[in-house]
Amino acid sequence: MNTPFKYIYRSMVLAAAAMMVASCQDKLDEVPDNRTEIDTPKKVASLLTSGYPDNTPAVICELTGDNYVDNNVVVPATHRDAYQDFHEEAYKWLDINNYSLGAQDTPYSVWQSYYGGISVCNHAIAAMKEMCPGIETMSASEIAANYPEVSASWGEAMVLRAYLHFMLVNIFAEAYKNDQLSLNDKGVPYVTEPETTVYVDYGQSEFLHNVKETYDLIERDLVAGLPLIDDNNYTVPAYHFNRNAANAFAARFYLFKRDYAKCVHYADEALGANPSAMLRKWSSMNKNTINSCLLDYNDETAPCNFMIQSTYSVQDRMLSACRYAINSGTTFTKDNTSYTVPSTYDIIYKGGGPNWSGQLSCYDNCIYVWGAGQQYGVWLFTVYEYFEYTDKIAGIGYVHMLYHPFTAEETLLCRAEAKLYMGDRDGAIQDLGFWTSGKLVTSELTLANITRKYSRASNNIYCSPLHPSEMGFEKVLTGDDLAILDCVLHFRRIETMFEGMRWFDIKRYGIEVVHYYRGANEDEIHIDTMPWNDPRRVLQLPKNVIDAGYPANRGTSGAVVGGSSASVVNALSKDNEATPIRLSNN
Repeated sequence: MNTPFKYIYRSMVLAAAAMMVASCQDKLDEVPDNRTEIDTPKKVASLLTSGYPDNTPAVICELTGDNYVDNNVVVPATHRDAYQDFHEEAYKWLDINNYSLGAQDTPYSVWQSYYGGISVCNHAIAAMKEMCPGIETMSASEIAANYPEVSASWGEAMVLRAYLHFMLVNIFAEAYKNDQLSLNDKGVPYVTEPETTVYVDYGQSEFLHNVKETYDLIERDLVAGLPLIDDNNYTVPAYHFNRNAANAFAARFYLFKRDYAKCVHYADEALGANPSAMLRKWSSMNKNTINSCLLDYNDETAPCNFMIQSTYSVQDRMLSACRYAINSGTTFTKDNTSYTVPSTYDIIYKGGGPNWSGQLSCYDNCIYVWGAGQQYGVWLFTVYEYFEYTDKIAGIGYVHMLYHPFTAEETLLCRAEAKLYMGDRDGAIQDLGFWTSGKLVTSELTLANITRKYSRASNNIYCSPLHPSEMGFEKVLTGDDLAILDCVLHFRRIETMFEGMRWFDIKRYGIEVVHYYRGANEDEIHIDTMPWNDPRRVLQLPKNVIDAGYPANRGTSGAVVGGSSASVVNALSKDNEATPIRLSNN
């Protein structure tokens, strides 16, 4: 198929620390051992390909969010186990502990994979500093003029390091509120130097950043690196921070930071003068088979696919286990009180939108059900797995999924939201109209049909309870503008299903989430509500990281005092291979 897998090996990273050379021209005459020497611009560029994480937070973000329902509640007389124990822990908002270190989609796999990528960036940056004296003090234009052979790699390393920290802080910390409130929320370690010793004490104050400081450091790296990104430096740009992906990241970062003018600026850079030309061409997609759908959807040359991420992930298998899924809701009575589980099947698939009814026509012949039946939910072809055999006879290998961290469609929705907060209502509606047209909707999108669809006069499942003022928003939208915001959030929920992005909107806006669940061996239905200020919105650090001495993050704020974390280095950067599994889903 057109989209090759990216196999990531980190062994060269840990060996690179003592092998930097003095300049772009000078090389060691003799290598003292068999370690890889990072002494040329080409080797630096090659090293950076291993910095892109091979794990994704999508599963834990979807399970903690409001897209999935527990089928043991909505399907009568069903008592299904979770595919893996930690899936149930995530859905119950418990500390996630029941997993092996080789398991995919876990907090640990995300933590180690993203910090492993940061380690790659730091080794690459250190190598470039040795090869190119003074590069760290130069502006982007000076780097391009004085060290053109490494300038693109310097830009990629900076932007990738910023992105990996951005993901980590949005998963393992509170959402950004504002510069004042975020001083009181604990961030994540922002690591900028290679680990050249066996132990690094990440409990030192230099690593104990609050969320505001973490965002400042992300912005510093992003601004320094973005002007140097050069697509000509890549063989397959879609697997790297190319120009469009870097600008899309900047747009999302400034949307989260609520610098709306910069969000629009960078979104414009990514989308160009004609956003419609950048959107996915659903009308020409080959839908004959699920594999043909995947081939077109994951085409690395498609303009909409700003970035593609190859991961080890078993989300496909989790869904086929039929415990958690996008599914219809139900009504039940408990303690003489009636409760309604909202239908995420309607919200995301079948309930229509402001200018279309029923299912979006772009998804015709693209939505599937498991053999157990539609009552256990439906899924889009995008979560279908790729299988890499290590032993064909035994049927053993690795499960891969391709995710799309940045697309033209999601960037367009970032811009629409930013325009709305800037007072450009017409511009926001125009961008939302581009999105619906791209999904093959032929009816015009107007303010009238937006306000009709997203009316808050009744219990509307398409409108989530928001707490913007509590989350530090300087501007709180009301009336028609609030309806447009609900439209943006609904469209993004549809656009990023199975990708985990909905969880970030839940955190940003303090959206209240209710989970209804029933264990596989019990009859009682449990009801748990996560309000806007619930400390469980912060995903607890992996248990082995806490056991190594790094302070727990859930339920804490401000500076952390005490606690030795010398051995956390092993949790931050140690290679953690995925565990091979069998081809069969059963």
